[in-house]
Amino acid sequence: MKQRIISGVIAAAIFLPIVIYGKLPFLLLVFLLATIGLFELFRMKKLPVISATSAVAFLLLWLILIPDAYSGFLDRLDYTKMHILLWGILLLLMYSVVSKNRFTFDDAGFVIISVLYCGMGFYYFFETRQEGLIYVFFALFSIWATDSGAYFIGRSIGKRKLWPEISPNKTVEGFLGGILFSLIVGVIFFLFTSIDISVAKIFTMSVLIGIFGQMGDLVQSAYKRHYDVKDSGSLIPGHGGILDRMDSMMFILPILHLLHLL
Repeated sequence: MKQRIISGVIAAAIFLPIVIYGKLPFLLLVFLLATIGLFELFRMKKLPVISATSAVAFLLLWLILIPDAYSGFLDRLDYTKMHILLWGILLLLMYSVVSKNRFTFDDAGFVIISVLYCGMGFYYFFETRQEGLIYVFFALFSIWATDSGAYFIGRSIGKRKLWPEISPNKTVEGFLGGILFSLIVGVIFFLFTSIDISVAKIFTMSVLIGIFGQMGDLVQSAYKRHYDVKDSGSLIPGHGGILDRMDSMMFILPILHLLHLL
């Protein structure tokens, strides 16, 4: 526990000032975190990190992460991100043939999904910061409250298992407690901050964060259980890897943007 607290404080001391400042330093942080996240997924599946396929994967990831304001060079080439992503997918599929199935169709599917998973999650992290720092803090505090509510309610009154095949300790009561705690954060932000969101909208966002934040955590648990690893990585002692810490954020921010709530 002591190691967990110390490493958490150190990580926050590095992370929060960059988030607050934003701009290019925050964009570089987003690129770094996403790159580490994809590296962790490659390690889970035991794919080589130094190979032609990994080079294609990381290039596709970095392409997805480029904000619209910096992607003008693609317009001059008469290309979109989708065009290049499709080229990358075709290259991975062709390599499965050239490698005589040492790099399988399943491997290609894993790489593509992993690139999209990390890419969209961290792309929308930067886009949310562009909307305003208050929205990043709202999302982060709501996620932390959801995790805390699910843990404490689940430990105190949880009886019915939520999804024992994926995460045996999570309960239905804890899941509902997480949503409740997220709603409390939404009320606090609405009453005591300058966040420019209506009551109905902040209520909707809080419920969605409470639901899909926990779904993001379950997705990462499913990854780890399938590949038989305890943590996605060991970058943050006592906390695991980047994906262990950012799994909820990577799920809820794309959803909030896709629903035009951010």
